[in-house]
Amino acid sequence: MNRRTIGVLAILTVIFLTACNSQTPQIALEMQSFEFGDVVNGTIAEKDISITNRGRAPLTLEEIATSCGCTTAEVNLTTIQPGESAVLHIEFDSGAHGPEMTGELMREVFMRTNDPQSPEVLVTFTVNVIK
Repeated sequence: MNRRTIGVLAILTVIFLTACNSQTPQIALEMQSFEFGDVVNGTIAEKDISITNRGRAPLTLEEIATSCGCTTAEVNLTTIQPGESAVLHIEFDSGAHGPEMTGELMREVFMRTNDPQSPEVLVTFTVNVIK
């Protein structure tokens, strides 16, 4: 083989290996921010958000945390197969800070994933707690 043929084969090998290694998960959220609007103190506001794996390998939701004890978040699946979806269920307890707490708030839900492009994902929401 001549040097040119070897060079072309090397380039094709790199392209092939790159294509084979692109078998990764890819997280896609229906939305990454939303508003609950006005919520009466003492009530619970809920929101479901679809999480889809647009990648070619299973997506693992390794950890889910919230910015405040007034907010909970959970998913119905922690491993999402390629092309499939799960539901992120978020609840905000407007009475968690006491009956006198009113006003606008912003809270966050953090997710750690095995998606190499988005290892940490953030969902934010705002709410206006009223009497």
